[in-house]
Amino acid sequence: MAKRTKNSPEFFEDNPFDPVSAATGTASKTPSGPAGRVLGPQKRKVGFYLSVTLLERFNRSFYELKLQGRSIENKSAFLEAVLDYALDDIDRGGESRILSNLAKK
Repeated sequence: MAKRTKNSPEFFEDNPFDPVSAATGTASKTPSGPAGRVLGPQKRKVGFYLSVTLLERFNRSFYELKLQGRSIENKSAFLEAVLDYALDDIDRGGESRILSNLAKK
């Protein structure tokens, strides 16, 4: 086994550095860590099971919006926007379309 040098990366440590954000320039919009180092966005990978019909609808909507020239970075950004909108609707309480739809089921 090769000896790890002082400056080589440890691939299994918690490292807030996100190389994608650094490469795309989005890291400057995030909070800074120790010694003023800019941290990547605070995100977690999640997994959910969705019906095939809903997943196909989501993918179709995503690609239709891309073809229309809408500024959607990726599917994660699209899903975040959709979830944010849905959660705002739920916060409306009795006026929520989502809550009234769930009550019908």
